[in-house]
Amino acid sequence: MKRRVVITGMGVIAPNANGVGAFDAALRKTQSGLRTVDFMVKHGFACTVGGMPQGVDALAQSLFTEEELLAMNAIHRYAAVAAVEAWSDAGLERPKFGDERVHWDTGAVLGTGIGGMDTVGDRVVPMVNENKVKRLGSTSVEQVMASGLSARVSGILALGNQVTTNSSACATGAEAIAMGAGRIRAGLAERMLCGGAEVPTPYNWAGFDAMRVLNRKHNETPEAASRPMSASAGGFIPGAGAAVLVVESLDAARARGARIYAELLGEATNCGGHRGGGSMTAPNPEAVRRCIAAAVADAALDPNEVDAISGHLTATGADPREVASWSAALGRGPERFPWITSTKSLVGHTLGAAGAIESVAALLMLRGGYVHGSKNCEDVHPEISAFAASIPHETTPAPGLRTIMKAGFGFGDVNAALVFRKWDAQA
Repeated sequence: MKRRVVITGMGVIAPNANGVGAFDAALRKTQSGLRTVDFMVKHGFACTVGGMPQGVDALAQSLFTEEELLAMNAIHRYAAVAAVEAWSDAGLERPKFGDERVHWDTGAVLGTGIGGMDTVGDRVVPMVNENKVKRLGSTSVEQVMASGLSARVSGILALGNQVTTNSSACATGAEAIAMGAGRIRAGLAERMLCGGAEVPTPYNWAGFDAMRVLNRKHNETPEAASRPMSASAGGFIPGAGAAVLVVESLDAARARGARIYAELLGEATNCGGHRGGGSMTAPNPEAVRRCIAAAVADAALDPNEVDAISGHLTATGADPREVASWSAALGRGPERFPWITSTKSLVGHTLGAAGAIESVAALLMLRGGYVHGSKNCEDVHPEISAFAASIPHETTPAPGLRTIMKAGFGFGDVNAALVFRKWDAQA
């Protein structure tokens, strides 16, 4: 019998709010965090709208010493702020300075799609090209190495189990949660901090602008720019942020009397092998269907028990195919289709952080008994018009909400799917 896994803590930095309480309020208000981004204008981006969290440096300054902050670049700060909130939210005590104890049963899988490119672009490349290598400082390596964000968090919280950084493009955040849960189910850890982080920088977003996959048609109306499931969708809006979930064995959570948000019933990851329509930039629909179905099977769930879907839904041509894949995988046509919503309509596409931020949103909806609205899709795409009744445009009460699925589908034809069940203390 596989070990049961639950979520006991959450932390979030998002374009529309920082902190779990504020993020919950923003979701309920269908509040957008999209705005004109000065550096996109300055550098001649065709799209000048992005999702940029506000006030992260001030939060970091309230949590860390000047010495700690000097060693952190932006992605370290994003991940560390979210991790400390999640740790405290889970009822765990943050280690004090000088405490040499290590949490040997607690680890982390904290991912990123691109990483500390701001440090590379702003410091490393210019100084090397100007023959100023000696001025790079002693922290440049730890700031640009992919595993820097998870390593930084491990030092702050004294984590002694596996600590690693995964990177699977837009599936990263959801995959990190699946990886951490797998380690707990295998009996290799009792608790894992799982999630992802991505920072706002022209070096992360320029390539997408060059690919013409960003929406350049709504620069004058930023909050209308992210349009998942819409007939007038013109591409995704880049975003940044971080989210961390404390994923824990049920036994450990019960032993310490932890508050439980939800149970993670099942998870699955796969790749489409760049076949059947899949490629470096497009998903193989069969792989997407298989990933969803595998997560449902892992959860030992009847597909009809899925009450809501937090979709990947990026506001690209992949949206209609994604909805079709959900329908096929669950065996549920338009007349029996669950609620489906896109958090990206409010915060943009936060790349490697997306699956984690959107998992926090899914868990808040599950706990609060609501489904937040998807903005800007009043003109539902004609290929999914039959599913229109399942797409809420404003936050909708859902007191019977019990099971929600979250999935991420990334560049490289990689997929991750999760099944969350509202916690029942009697279960």
